[in-house]
Amino acid sequence: MLRNIVGLLSKEFLQLVGISFLLAIPIAWVAMQRWLQDFAYRMEMEWWVFAIAGILAIFIAFMTVSFQSLKAALSNPVEAIKLD
Repeated sequence: MLRNIVGLLSKEFLQLVGISFLLAIPIAWVAMQRWLQDFAYRMEMEWWVFAIAGILAIFIAFMTVSFQSLKAALSNPVEAIKLD
């Protein structure tokens, strides 16, 4: 059951991260090309730079969501609603 909760929350959030990454790739590529064209020694942006950035973003999002959902699933609900 715990794995199901973490999986459901992670799946939805990772879909949002993936969509935002796919939208950000062309914007970042155009911005980098325009910025780099003003330099005397110009270099091309390789595809693997964007792939590593995407994998890293998805990994960080997965770890964050997993940690927070695991913490929420393991907490005692009585403690959350208990009044002092």
